[in-house]
Amino acid sequence: MAVMVGKLQYNWDLVCANLLFGANFSFYVSLTRYWLDFRQIFMLQVLASALFFIPFALFSKRSYRITWRDFGRVFIVALLVIYGWMYMLLWGASHTNPIDASTISTLGPVFTLIAAHVMSRSRISFARIAGVVFALAGAAVLIFDKGVLVARGSEGYGNALVLAAVVAIAVNTVIIKPQLRRLGTLVVMGWYYIIGLCITAPFFWRYVSSTDFLRLPLSALTELAYILLLGTVLPMYLLYRGTEKLTPVHTALYRYIQPVVATALALLRHQERLDRENIVAAALIFAGMVLVVFGFSRSASSSATSREPERTAGDGSRKRP
Repeated sequence: MAVMVGKLQYNWDLVCANLLFGANFSFYVSLTRYWLDFRQIFMLQVLASALFFIPFALFSKRSYRITWRDFGRVFIVALLVIYGWMYMLLWGASHTNPIDASTISTLGPVFTLIAAHVMSRSRISFARIAGVVFALAGAAVLIFDKGVLVARGSEGYGNALVLAAVVAIAVNTVIIKPQLRRLGTLVVMGWYYIIGLCITAPFFWRYVSSTDFLRLPLSALTELAYILLLGTVLPMYLLYRGTEKLTPVHTALYRYIQPVVATALALLRHQERLDRENIVAAALIFAGMVLVVFGFSRSASSSATSREPERTAGDGSRKRP
């Protein structure tokens, strides 16, 4: 019973994280469209996360367990989180709309499961290949829906940047799983932002000093506060805590909450209209996700079945005189 309650808690962590992340897309677009450069938001995101997470790394005994191998992996994943995901997502969101950005974010599950497949070195199935093709076709609909070329500054360009961010966050949640289990979520994330603060500090004042934040309207300040606290610090913690305890399939499937929230907010705030390209892309990506999960589940069940006869044979051999 206690195990079931614990699992339920971590599932709720992923649900809440994706609800909070989903609202970000609408706020990213409105802030970068009217009030702030995306790099200013990025710098403040890193600072807010650093202030919250770094003390857990500095004052935890688990930090003394970090080996050079652990640090190397944490360093790589920190770069994926800071510049691969946070920076690229904001950059892309500044050129596109919340519905496109959140729809592309649903590709995350596909790349999460592909990364899990590569790390487990399991056999490639036809269902997985077909799923990846469908999902990428959905992304292509949004990236190239305004033309063949992805011109710099266009919505297609922004969607391509969001896709790069989605790949980064999907891959890093799989790569860092062993360290999350051994060192704990808060310690690992503290080290992310120690590294992140070191690599962004030289540029911080250059971007942040150019804006008088106190002169921003209350609506913009509220959106910024949401992004920094409820849209970055809290959901990042919940995401990695859920990732630490659950499977890549769980992490993947809950990602589909994000476009529902982002689309609802975008429509309510009249930021974008739902068009045929969004529906076609969402359908292709969802179909791709179903195929990838199906291939992942079949591979896991096949591996379990293939190991069962070996255990039986082993028991039988021990019973022989």
